[in-house]
This record gives sequence, C-alpha cells and structure tokens, in this order.
Amino acid sequence: MNYKKITQQDIDFLKNLLGIERVFTDSLINEDFSHDELTGEKHFPEVLVEVLTTDEVSEILKYASDNNIPVTPRGQGTGLVGSAVAICGGIMMCFTKMNKILELDENNLTLTVEPGVLLMDVISFLDGSGLFYSPEPGEKSATIGGNVNTNAGGMKAMKYGATRDNILGLEIVYPDGTIDSIGGKIVKTSSGYNLMHLIIGSEGTLVAVTKIILKLLPVPKYNISLLVPFPTLEKAIETVPVILRSKIIPTALEFMERDVILCTEEYLGKKLPHNTADAYLLLSFDGNTKNEIETAYEKAAQTCIDSGAIDALISNTPERNKSIWSARGTFLEAIKASTTELDECDVVVPRNRIADFVHFANSLQSKYDIRIKSFGHAGDGNLHIYLLKDHMDTTVWHRKIKAIFDELYEKSRSIGGHISGEHGIGYAKKEFLKNNIHPKNLEIFRGIKAVFDPKNILNPGKIV
Repeated sequence: MNYKKITQQDIDFLKNLLGIERVFTDSLINEDFSHDELTGEKHFPEVLVEVLTTDEVSEILKYASDNNIPVTPRGQGTGLVGSAVAICGGIMMCFTKMNKILELDENNLTLTVEPGVLLMDVISFLDGSGLFYSPEPGEKSATIGGNVNTNAGGMKAMKYGATRDNILGLEIVYPDGTIDSIGGKIVKTSSGYNLMHLIIGSEGTLVAVTKIILKLLPVPKYNISLLVPFPTLEKAIETVPVILRSKIIPTALEFMERDVILCTEEYLGKKLPHNTADAYLLLSFDGNTKNEIETAYEKAAQTCIDSGAIDALISNTPERNKSIWSARGTFLEAIKASTTELDECDVVVPRNRIADFVHFANSLQSKYDIRIKSFGHAGDGNLHIYLLKDHMDTTVWHRKIKAIFDELYEKSRSIGGHISGEHGIGYAKKEFLKNNIHPKNLEIFRGIKAVFDPKNILNPGKIV
C-alpha cells in the first residue's frame, strides 16, 4: 500500500500538538526504535513521538487517518516478532511516558493503569497491599500495554490464565481517532460480541490502548516450590502429563535442560540449587492453608519420584523461591549471551504432546548442524525453542531458520498445536501463520482488520 511520506507540514503539526521536546526525526531517533528485542528486521520510523494523554493519541490517529500516514504503537520494545517495528515508516507513537498508575480500587479488586506502566512497577506498587496481578511473563520490564497487545502469558498462566483472563476493561482509540471504553469494573457480561477479548492479543493492529483495568486477586498465604531433577529430558517431559492426570494443579510447571541451567549460572555468576541432572521440572504451589499446598506438593513430589526423578528438592522460604524463579526469568537473556544471534519458535501444543514435540525439536540439531536450546511452560504446553546462530554464515543461517521453522510449525500443526503461545505473530511470523491456519480464518482476520481500520494505517504489515 502507498502511504504518504512525512513532510515538514506533518512534523509541524506534531510539534504544535506535543511540543518540540516530544517529537524526534532523523538522527534524533535512537537506533533502539528501529527494532525489537529479537527480530533481525530493522526499520526506522520517519518521525517518533512520545504521547502523554488519550486526547493526544486521538488527535494523532485522526490526523494520520486523514492524511494516509501509517502509525506504529510502541512500548518498551521487548517484543520478539517485530510487532513494534515501523516497517512502513510513518509515525511511531511511543507510550512509555504514558505511565501513570491511576487507581487502586480495593473494593472491586482492580488496578487502573496507563499502557506505559511497566509490569515490574505494578508488582512493586501492589507489594504489601495483600493483592496481586497474576500474569507474570518473564520480561518484567515490558509495559502492561505491550502485555495486552500480545496477550502475554508467563509462568502462572497454568493456574491463573494469560493477560486476556485478567483484564476487565480498556479505554481505546480507533484508527480514525474515536475514543471508546469497553468492559469495566464488572466480572462478567453477555452484551454482544466481546470486542475487548478480540483487541487483547491484536498486537496494536486494531486500536490504540490508552487505559487498562487489571483484575487483582488476594495474595495467597503460602507458596512452595519444587525443583525436580531427572536423568534425561525425556523422563522429565513424559512426567508432565502424569502430574496433570493426578489432578494436581500447580501454579506453575516449567521444564528446562541442564545446559540452560549452566548457561544461566554463567550469566548470573552464581550457582543454582542443583545443576548436575540432564533435565528439570520446576513447580510452584500457592494456597491459603499450609495443609492445602503441602498435600499438593507432596503428591507431586511422589509422582515425580515414581516417574523416574532423581530427587524432589523443596523450596519453602521466600528467599530460596525468589532465587530459583528469578533465575528462571533470566533464561532467555542467558541464552542470548551465549551466541551471536538467535531466533525463536514460540509454539503451543496439547499438553499430552509436549514430549513428542520436544523430541522432534531436539532431533533437528543433528539434521541441520545447529545448536537448539529449549525451555518452556510445560503446564500449558507453551514451548520456547531457540535456534542459535553462533558463527554461522548469515546466508546459511537464514536458510536454516526457514527450513527448521517450517518443520517445527508443521509438526505443531499435525499434533493440534498453534505457532504462537504468547509472543504473537507480528511481522516475523506472519508468513508462517498463513501456512498454518485455514484460509477462511485468514479471510476473517483480514475482514476484522478492515472493519476496525479501513485505511490500514494502524500498525500495517503485522499479523495479516
């Protein structure tokens, strides 16, 4: 699609609206704004603006719509698929300074925030309140707006759900500048189509989100974790469905391999509680009675031992729990530090097929002569498979990525999975999406985009 190129007139409009200190062009645009955390795609916007209010967002989108200028919403840029990269140029609208925590409503158990508030800020703000926001993706420096746009999941999604399950209301701005509110401080509704759930996970392609009402929960009184070493990855993965069939519901259930543990120890410069087994399951349990979680973790521990675990190490102090889970949260950074470049396959598969998929992924290492590292949310079937470039020739690297991703996504599709569990499609994975969903689904996706954004100015080139 042919978009209008930014002119001095457009820049003058933005400076008159926002002030010269919040409008950046040419060399004033930091290189960080040309890419996200992982994808190799680099595209600078023609102009970068920092927004502070919903009215500013509305005025910019109305102007862009009237003048056929593409607009890319941007948070912290921690995404992994190019969703916040301005591949069509135009205006990049940065929300990081729209970062106020607006209201804690303890009666309705809600926290209302602007989209630029960081997940770590929400966690810190609620500390000591007796309430918590349950989604906990590994990247705590991501914005809540970014979490909404990708329907971020994280390690507690097994018990508490992903972002979509923990948002009650949104203030939004449509691509033509119209401001609207959907949802609210209500726990259920049956009032037509659920536009809020459609918008959550749409990666900024349908609307700009300017206010978010988070659902809060009372903090459980007790929390215990289990670190369970296994002699092989196969034993660890094959134990996951056994745990699930035993009707135990952990708060989180993660899997990891020894080399990822060692990589993390080197990255952090400290030892973890155990590092000699080939593979591990990491489980956590929370609840309001000590007996409740003791019963759960004892049953889980015995299930793991019966399934071939070497041991089941109990972590029942806040300090040890924090040490283990903070280390788990740095896995991606540790893997990135061990290679020159990487790319990720973020699949989600039925939980009883996790072992099949991990076995298949590992078999591709020798087939393609490449290092592959994996870990993931075994409790909900969301697996993160990382391909490492090391010192491979760039042309060979891109050829191998394409071939391996084709095989991984075909395997996922064949066992009832999908190509992304929580990181989205963005620009980097859109061609793979086309090959892995029914053409009618793609037609509907494009129809939805056209209804919300008939001029295709909001984050064009993403998903569809």
